Amino acid sequence: MQPARPAASAPIVTPGPAVPAQDWDPTTLRLNKADVTLFQALAEGAQQRPCLIAYSGPHTGTRFALQGSRLVLGRSSECDVCLESPGISRRHAELHEEGASVVLHDLGSSNGTHLNEKRVTDPVVLKDGDLVRLGGAVLKFYEGHSLDALLHDRIYRLATVDSGTEVYTKKYLLDVLEREVKLARRSGRPLSVLCLDLDFFKAVNDRHGHNAGDLVLRGVAAAAKEALRSSDVLGRIGGEEFAAVLPDTDLRGAIDVAERVRLAIATHSFELPLPGATSTSRKIKHRQTASLGAAELTVHTATARDLLGAADTMLYAAKRGGRNCVSA
Repeated sequence: MQPARPAASAPIVTPGPAVPAQDWDPTTLRLNKADVTLFQALAEGAQQRPCLIAYSGPHTGTRFALQGSRLVLGRSSECDVCLESPGISRRHAELHEEGASVVLHDLGSSNGTHLNEKRVTDPVVLKDGDLVRLGGAVLKFYEGHSLDALLHDRIYRLATVDSGTEVYTKKYLLDVLEREVKLARRSGRPLSVLCLDLDFFKAVNDRHGHNAGDLVLRGVAAAAKEALRSSDVLGRIGGEEFAAVLPDTDLRGAIDVAERVRLAIATHSFELPLPGATSTSRKIKHRQTASLGAAELTVHTATARDLLGAADTMLYAAKRGGRNCVSA
């Protein structure tokens, strides 16, 4: 295909100086601004929901919140939580709410569901900190308003989110892509990937400085996320290169998404400070474009990295095609 041409309130804790180890009072917790934000997040509905956090297996670190009244876990892509781990049945176990409690049921799994290493034979009410084992996967249960779960979220965020752009890291994106490839092969649903690279980005750093370059990267990432769908996963895989995993999307749909992302970036207006300028100094206007490549999973695609590589090949075709365009 030829390149497409452009067309409830939380406690407020004041940070304080470090306390010497010998004087440490275990009833006192010193927090920085980021930690205070975690406490404030307790007032948000999403943080109030009970959840499971994977402590082992390929999904380690992932949080699965009980958004509705039920949460089905298993190997099937139809489950609310699809776990790719040995010994897990297609529909293995279920969590459901009964009043203020969350109850764990085994769904007749082959290898059983274990709670704190005891096999579950009857429905059992979960308590904060309980360990649930399904085959080779271990998950920890947290009740709503759990400080441990919030602190975990912060650590998990540091490990999976690129601090410069607020999109996912390359490792996280590849983990997601590998899971989605397995799901797509098993379910027969389409899967596509986009690769995106900023055009002539080196000139931005050379002319306006690296602070300006950082602003452009953050702005591009924000514009791309806004143009993508909630089911899509965007990650930074290089200096100025990004990739997006598009579940349930064929090549034609991926091209449409890519064009929407391209247009969102091209029409975004940046205001960049001059090198060495103060906050009150005059800023310059800047327009940034990007080239994109799209590829769909096929029977000839061996691995997740091969699919990413196919999208990257199309990206360079877009570069050769004149930049600020999409190739597939």
